[in-house]
Order: sequence, then structure tokens, then C-alpha cells
Amino acid sequence: MFSLGMTQLRLAILPLIAVGVLAALGVADPAGAKSKHRGEKKDPYAMTTRTPGNPVLALVSLKDQRVTIYDADGPILRAPVSSGQTGLETPVGIYAVLQKEAEHYSNVYDDAAMPNMERITWSGVALHGGPLPGYPASHGCVRMPYKFAERLFGLTKVGMRVIISRNDVSPVPISHPLLFKRTPYHDSAGLVTKAAALVGNMIGESKPDDEPADVTERKAALQEIVATKTAEADAIDKKAEPARALAKQRTPDMKRAKKALRAAEKSVERATGRVVYADKILDRAKSEKSKKRAEARKAKAEADLVKAQGAFDAVQAKAQPKIDAYQEAADALKALEDERDAARTEASEAERKLSPVSVFISLKTQKLYVRQGFQPVFESPVTIRDPFTPIGTHTYTAVDYAKDGRQMRWTVVSIAGRQPGDYADYDSSYDDYNDYDDWGRPRRRRHRARATSSKPTPTDVAAARAALDRITIPEDVVARISKLVLPGTSLIVSDEEASKETGKQTDFVVLISGEPQGGIRKRPRQMNPYYDDFYGYRGNDYYDRRSRRRQGGPFFRWW
Repeated sequence: MFSLGMTQLRLAILPLIAVGVLAALGVADPAGAKSKHRGEKKDPYAMTTRTPGNPVLALVSLKDQRVTIYDADGPILRAPVSSGQTGLETPVGIYAVLQKEAEHYSNVYDDAAMPNMERITWSGVALHGGPLPGYPASHGCVRMPYKFAERLFGLTKVGMRVIISRNDVSPVPISHPLLFKRTPYHDSAGLVTKAAALVGNMIGESKPDDEPADVTERKAALQEIVATKTAEADAIDKKAEPARALAKQRTPDMKRAKKALRAAEKSVERATGRVVYADKILDRAKSEKSKKRAEARKAKAEADLVKAQGAFDAVQAKAQPKIDAYQEAADALKALEDERDAARTEASEAERKLSPVSVFISLKTQKLYVRQGFQPVFESPVTIRDPFTPIGTHTYTAVDYAKDGRQMRWTVVSIAGRQPGDYADYDSSYDDYNDYDDWGRPRRRRHRARATSSKPTPTDVAAARAALDRITIPEDVVARISKLVLPGTSLIVSDEEASKETGKQTDFVVLISGEPQGGIRKRPRQMNPYYDDFYGYRGNDYYDRRSRRRQGGPFFRWW
């Protein structure tokens, strides 16, 4: 019994001795460590420990196969991506988020799932969740990790700037006299349409700490217009339902009446033609016999015309009241619909004014273009010194207000086309550009990116300032734009002109010449839901091709 008890004692002491030895050697207790850090799993995508702000820029590096998300103060998230494969490359350029759908399916590639889709072109290039094999493998989109795509979808808003770059570059702060300053709305007659009393009734918004009071007032006034005019339009549309039903009810009678009236009109036309023809025969008659035949023929034609005219009068007497009754209902309906559309136009215009403006200056066209809420506002000639010398492609973004409320904090990102040696960082063991297999077929070009731990290259702020030094904008244009400046306002300067992708309901799309654009060029053009098409798109609402469910149009305010 005693020996058995000692054995049990030794067995009980051994674990305690082991723990003591491990502690002496500095080895943490695995069980203790696990319990200590339980629930404190490190965020694999976070780039900062501070509380992140609203994303203002997504920058995709094709060489590094990664995306970095920036707020007003710097990078906040980063994740690997898979961009377009050879022949369907994701084009280097400047974009903006045009549409968001949590559940989306490709209209081009066999209804392929594109979860948490954020569209950047209407030809089908988008950011979305998808498999990441470690090299460019998509059909032109930017695939992101599923969890990251879901997280990003909840943070971004329609209108956020997206830049696709050959190399990884980072935005840097910049100041320059050409970068627009903000004109307070109290200094611009007519821009603040309602008093500050509306501030307390702001719709779904809280005033940021650094937002100037006049901006808050104007935002509240515009939101009040949006809410009021939208409610007014809905009320008018409801009021129009009886007129719409009455017009619909009277439509069949109107169509039958018009059909009968057209038939009677044709009978009169034919009878009139026979009379005219009989006159011609009578004029050509030479002999008495032929004249008598012609006169008899004319008399019969005239009798037929009288009969046809009588039938027409009878049909018209019966049909016209039905046509008039329908027209009365249609006119009443049209008046209400015109009133409704006017209210919706006012709401849409107020909604547009809540959006930051985008300004684009093209060296190629020597013009400045302004868009707001994905709508063109105006354009103007500008003067660019040394117009035959490239100026580069730079995106300047107003990320926040400065202290006095008139100034803005600006950052800049500059991108360029392919440079010599750009592909040196890809693993050559994965195929060379001119490599062929044993059957003489070109190998599929898969370039596996190296580790994505390298730091992005800061934008050359001196070159970005030098580009602005060459530009002269008319003073009246500067004044007009200064009245519209908000956080999120951007100025794009480029050697290029706006891509043909810049159309209805888009921000500026600028593609870099000399870069592969297979991801756009080889895609069948998808329908912008703001145009009619055979999938059932109508205005701001459309029907999803796969599920046939009605989907709402995008919401343009994104700060």
C-alpha cells in the first residue's frame, strides 16, 4: 500500500516539476497562453491600431497583387488580390465605385458568383470576393479574400476612388495654390437655401467635429429638399393612380374607335382617288361615246365618295367621344406625372449637390471637365504650359477640412505606365513571355508575385507639384468649383483623355496608354442600368437577370 501511494505521489509531482522547468527556461504555458489571448485574434488585414475613418481610396498594385485601403490619415487595411490574367488584364487607371451588390452574378461568365461586388466600370470590371491562387487569374476583375471583401463592402460607399497601379504607390500630403480652396456657403448668395434651424433635423447624419457650420446648414437644407420633394413625388404618384386606372380603362375603347376611324378615312381617301381619276379620264376623252362613259364613271365615283363621307361622319360621331374621353384622362394623368417628375428632378438635383465634385484636366484635350454625383456639370478650356511634354497622371484628393474651414487637406497619388524591369519581381519559374510547351503551344502566363510585405513607394510630391505648376485655370472656373468643394473632391491631371467608359452615371475613368486593357476590351459591354435593355432595365431600377428580383439604383452620397 505504501509503495503504491508513493508511486501515485511521484506521478502527481512530475507535472509540477515539468511546469517549473519550463517556467525557468522562459517557455510560456501553452494552455495558459491560449486562455490568456483567447478572443484577441489578430486582424490579418489591419494596417493601423488607431480607429479607422471612412475609406477614401482603394489602391490596387498589380505587381504586388495586393490592395491597400486608405482613409484621410493613411492606410487602414491591406489584403492580397488576384487581378486579370494574360489577355484579360485589369487595366491600369483611375476609377470610382459605381455600384454595390452584396449578391451578384456575372452577366458574362456563366453566372459566376461575385459576392460583395463593387463595380468600377459598366463593362464589368469590379472588386469582389473570389479565389486567390497567388497570381493574376481573373477575367479582369480584382478578386479579394471573401472575408476581406465582405468587410470592405460594409465600409465603402458609392463614389469612393479606386486606382489600379502597375506598382504599389502610396498617397502623400500635398499643398499647392492650384488646389481648390472652399468658399463658405454664406459667402455665396443662394447656396444656403434654409436656415440653421434645419440642422437639428438632419436626416440620418451627425455633424462631424471638424465640419464647418455653413456646410452642416447646407447639407441639412439639401437633405430637407430631398426628403420633401421625394415625399411630394410619392404623394403625387399615389394621387395619379385613379387617373392612371381611368386612362387604362378607356384605352381599349379608344383603340377600337381609332381603328374604325382610320378604316373610314381610308374609304374616303380611296373614293376621292377614284373621283380624281375619273376627272382625268373625262379630260382625255375625245369622242362623245367616251365622254359619256367617263361622265358616268365620274358620277358613280362621286356617289361613292358621298357614301364614304357619310359613313366616315357616322363613325366619327360614334368614335370621337371615346377618343376625347381617353385623351381627357391621358392629359390629366400626364399633368400629374409631369408634376411628379419635376419634384423628383428637384430631389435628384439636391441629392447631386450633396456629392463631392470630380475635376479632370486632360493634357491631350487641353480641357477641364467637372462631374458631380456621376453627372457632367460643365467643362472649360485650360492652359497647360509645354503642351507637347508629358505631364503624368496624378490624382489629388481633398481628404478633410483644414482648421479654418476654408482650406482642405489634400493628398496625391501618381501612377505611370509600364517601366523597364517592371516584371523582374515575378517568379520566372512560372513561365516566360515567349515560353512554349512540348507541343509548341504558348504556355499560360502566370506570374506569381513575391511576398507582399514590401512597403509601397511614396508618390513623388515634387513631380506632382510640378504638374500643377504648368496648369492655368480661368478664375471664374476656379470660383465656380470652389463653391462645390467637399471632402472627397478630387482633381485628376493626366496626359490621357477620359476613357469611353466615362459615360452616363459614371465618374471619370482614365486608362493609361500602353498598358494591357484586355479586361475591358475583350468583355462584351454590359448594360448600364440607367439605359433600357432587353434584361429589363428601366431608369434607376432594374431586374436582376438571374433572380428576376427588382433591384434599386445606387445611392451617390458616399462620405
